[in-house]
Formats: sequence, structure tokens, C-alpha cells
Amino acid sequence: MKQEKKYEYPLNVTETFDDANFHIKYCLSFIKKYLTGHIAEIGAGCGSFTRNYLNKKIDTLTLTEKDESNVKILENKYKDDQKVTVSKKTIFDLQSKFDVILYLHVLEHIEEDRLEIEEASKKLKNNGLLIIMVPAHQEIYGNLDRSVGHYRRYEKGFFEKRFNSLEKIQFKYLDSAGYLLYKLNTIFFKKEEIPSKLKIFIWDKIFTPISAILDFILGYKFGKCILAIYKKI
Repeated sequence: MKQEKKYEYPLNVTETFDDANFHIKYCLSFIKKYLTGHIAEIGAGCGSFTRNYLNKKIDTLTLTEKDESNVKILENKYKDDQKVTVSKKTIFDLQSKFDVILYLHVLEHIEEDRLEIEEASKKLKNNGLLIIMVPAHQEIYGNLDRSVGHYRRYEKGFFEKRFNSLEKIQFKYLDSAGYLLYKLNTIFFKKEEIPSKLKIFIWDKIFTPISAILDFILGYKFGKCILAIYKKI
């Protein structure tokens, strides 16, 4: 496998997007029902998603993370929770098999994304689920994507290709109103690397509720993010 370049998040990225609680909970509303048994979240960051889905239905939770500062945050958060393990390993190093493996806004940070998915499929139990959420539409790839280490944004075609032993069971676009905001931001704030907390607040607290309604009306066929769920067969 091609060795990935070492990448560290800008210090204020995790803190800024950690405040997007409406968006996080909205995305998780499509996923939570699947989260039972033995779970792995790859690239858990500072636990923005984790804290909103960890519940009694989960037997064990393995959180992997490469960024040192995020590892320390996760270890501190879950030091007293015996079901949670924090690991610096990659999917290639994990020895266990899981009922569900999560990539929540992580795959875009991985250069060899197809190899990553194929390896994840090997770490799933039979009938296990691979849940992927990624930014959509390469046409709006901009300075923000570059600044946080995104190799790409994704198109529908990527998820229409066959992955070994995996069957796609769900595909949705989410955050249709967010697409418009992101598009405008790439036009009028081309040099901006990290959006301000005010922008995050407006997007999360005002436009995410609009997206929830608009996404439903549009049949989840357009949006700033893609959610794809695969089952191991």
C-alpha cells in the first residue's frame, strides 16, 4: 500500500466543527438504528459524532485516531468507560472483526480510499455494515478542503462501483441548503481556510433545519454530503 503522508489538523478545526451539533445529530439520525454490537469508528477526531451515538446497545467501541492531540482528547473523555478503546492503529492494523465500521467525514482524508474500503470489508463480520459519510461534489472543492487535508470530494459514481464482498443497501445526499452556502463561500471567500464560528453557527442552527425539510422534499438526491451504507455478504 502506498504510504500516506503525515497530516495534522490545524488546531482550531476540531474545536470549530465540534460546535455543529444540529448537523451532527441530523446525520446520525439516519445511522443510529444500525449501531449495535461491536463498533469501530475510524478517524474519530475529538469525538464529535461519538458522544452523540454512544449508547447501551453498543457492546464495545474502538475509536481510531492518528492526530496526537485528538488521541489525548479521546483518551481523557472515555478513560472511565470500559466499553471504549482508543487506538492509534489504522484499519490495516486492527485484528478484531466488527458488526459496524464507521467512516464519518474521514475517507476524504485518505489517499488510497478504495484500498481502505476493501480492507475495512475484511474487518467486518458476516452481515456487518460499513457506514461512510463524505463531502460531495468535486466542483465545490476549495481552500477549506485543502486546508484540512481533503484529497477530494466525492461523486455518486464512486459509490456505484463494486467493492469486494460489499453490497450497497443505502445511498443518500444530505445538507442541500449547506451546498448553496458552501458554493457561495468558495466564490466570495476563496482564501478562507477555516470558517468563523459565526458562519458555523448560521449553517448549523439555521440552514441545517432547512436542509432537513428540503432533503426530504428532494428525496435525498442532492446535497453537500453523501451517506452510503454497505452490507458484507
